[in-house]
Amino acid sequence: MSALPKTSLTAADYLAIERAAETKSEFFDGEIFAMAGTTKNHARIVMNLSRELSARLKGRKCEPFATDLRVKVEANGLYTYPDLVVVCGEQRFEDDRLDTLLNPTLIVEVLSETTERYDRVKKFDLYRALPSLQEYVLVSQSEPRVEQFLRQPDGGWNLRITTDPTAFVNLTSIACEIPFAEIYERVEFVPVEAPPGR
Repeated sequence: MSALPKTSLTAADYLAIERAAETKSEFFDGEIFAMAGTTKNHARIVMNLSRELSARLKGRKCEPFATDLRVKVEANGLYTYPDLVVVCGEQRFEDDRLDTLLNPTLIVEVLSETTERYDRVKKFDLYRALPSLQEYVLVSQSEPRVEQFLRQPDGGWNLRITTDPTAFVNLTSIACEIPFAEIYERVEFVPVEAPPGR
């Protein structure tokens, strides 16, 4: 994600621009950040997870949304588009446009080279300010690896990592299990070349 020329905007300014724009941008601390495009692996993982979550949550009080639903973190003013969100129970939106969710239960981000550090550190710091958020999931597109951060009763977060292709990823916050292999269906990993001399 790259910053557009520095101007201090209000959240209302951002929403007016964003709702008229053809491309998606994030907003934080008075700045708009253009969002980068995705890769084939990224798109496949999002599609796979969306399919699996939709099937498993059908008829339940939890509903998944993929890619285009904006989330606002009220405590710090971040507006962003997670790759996937699940909200359980009553859905709260910023206004009657119903395009900015305030209370996700679970957020999934598919990692890329350009956003991995941001997703792991700064974005997670900002997301943790969501009182409704119970689980943050990072899915690698460069290797088969799923990391789950689970909110604990004391406010801390526990990490669970899954790399076993025969395992299930247990999304505790929404009482849902997804086969690890289904998350990576049709995903083709590019072998990493060893440095010369090894």
